Amino acid sequence: MTKNNEGFTHRNFAAVLQKYKYDLNLGDIVAGTIFSFELNGVLVDIGTPISAYLPIQEVSSNQDLNNFTSLNINDTREFFLLDYNIQSKQLILSIRRLEYIRAWKRIRQLLAEDSLLNVMIKGFNKGGMIINLEGISGFVPNSHLGNFQKSEQFNNKFIKLKLLNVEEKSNNLILSHRRALISQASSNLIVGNIIEGIINQITPYGLFIKVGNLKGLVHISEINIKELEQISSQFKIGDTIKAVIIHVDKKQGRLSLSMKHLR
Repeated sequence: MTKNNEGFTHRNFAAVLQKYKYDLNLGDIVAGTIFSFELNGVLVDIGTPISAYLPIQEVSSNQDLNNFTSLNINDTREFFLLDYNIQSKQLILSIRRLEYIRAWKRIRQLLAEDSLLNVMIKGFNKGGMIINLEGISGFVPNSHLGNFQKSEQFNNKFIKLKLLNVEEKSNNLILSHRRALISQASSNLIVGNIIEGIINQITPYGLFIKVGNLKGLVHISEINIKELEQISSQFKIGDTIKAVIIHVDKKQGRLSLSMKHLR
């Protein structure tokens, strides 16, 4: 089933709807009843003289495109009014677009509530972790995985995450495991408290410390050394050290520590 011709505009669409006295607009959500399965789509009664058409590719973002197992004859449900086919004079429907709109609405709500999320891991790449939230593909950068070790054995397992950056227009969904860990441990992360951790990374700008499931940074300015070169000779990966919590950044999931302020 072909969709509209190139150059067919919203104004043309409105004119067609007016001509056939359809009280509808492009982008409307309409109720309809499925009454026939075709080779590449479904016919739907939405109360217009000519039945509307749901192409197989518009059934669902999560649906196997070779079948319609989620649909049945006489099912009544909501559809998104996507397009108009000039040749068949049929309105074109979409469930996939409706799911997409509603998914982003739920994600905006989760962002507003700063919810702690239990999300399924879909896979990994060099840059981080791929997840799926409400049917929308999202990403957790390596820098926000904390001490989590990437491995295919975790595919289809669940991980605690918090939203970090949400841009619906660009379909950009970034999440953070580090933020989730900070949130879960926040009652014990009090500025001024002394913690004990294991050095798991030494860099020119400081020490990264593993504190349980969390990763903290002792910046070079917060270490009692006279010269920068001393950091690699004075400390070794695997060393256990004590440090003072000087800042907890819940928004970015960062834990800042100091060795200068030990009492």
